[in-house]
Amino acid sequence: MGFAPSDSSDLALKILVAGGFGVGKTTLVGAVSEIRPLRTEEQLTAAGTHVDDLGGVERKTTTTVAMDFGRITIRDGLSVYLFGTPGQDRFWFLWDELAQGALGAVVLADTRRLTDCFPAVDFFEHRGIPFVVAVNHFEGSRSFRPEDVSQALDLDAATPVLLCDARERASGKDVLISLVEHAGKVHAARVLARAGG
Repeated sequence: MGFAPSDSSDLALKILVAGGFGVGKTTLVGAVSEIRPLRTEEQLTAAGTHVDDLGGVERKTTTTVAMDFGRITIRDGLSVYLFGTPGQDRFWFLWDELAQGALGAVVLADTRRLTDCFPAVDFFEHRGIPFVVAVNHFEGSRSFRPEDVSQALDLDAATPVLLCDARERASGKDVLISLVEHAGKVHAARVLARAGG
């Protein structure tokens, strides 16, 4: 159920933070982590200009090339490990490894580039990994209601869509709480279905 024991008495929940290039994954992990997050960022170079679409994120100067990692301690013996995935499609091969044992995922979305989160949505839907969509607010971007984003992404009605600001710790924590609640419901429904079938 997404638990990774670190020793006989400790329990860790593994959560992925995914989405398109420049959507705020590194920012979200950094905002909520209690430790200085591990980051694998490299400078964007002229060699990548034909590969990386900077439309809407022209001021971006770095990119995650492997993952971001952060931790939140819930209480003694229970922690949340956050793994931010790389956004560009050339790094998607890492997602399968990162997804192993995950309780669920947060798919960050940017309404200026909403189609960029389709690969993450498809990835988690096809693997049966519970996820929520968190619409990150960017200055100058249009605001949309969560139900409009859900419809645009053709999400299952039970998949939560939230508005957030990845820079704000409280906003990020609200997103993570929503994910854990949603994942708990999904996993409970699967257990009941197996027991009844």
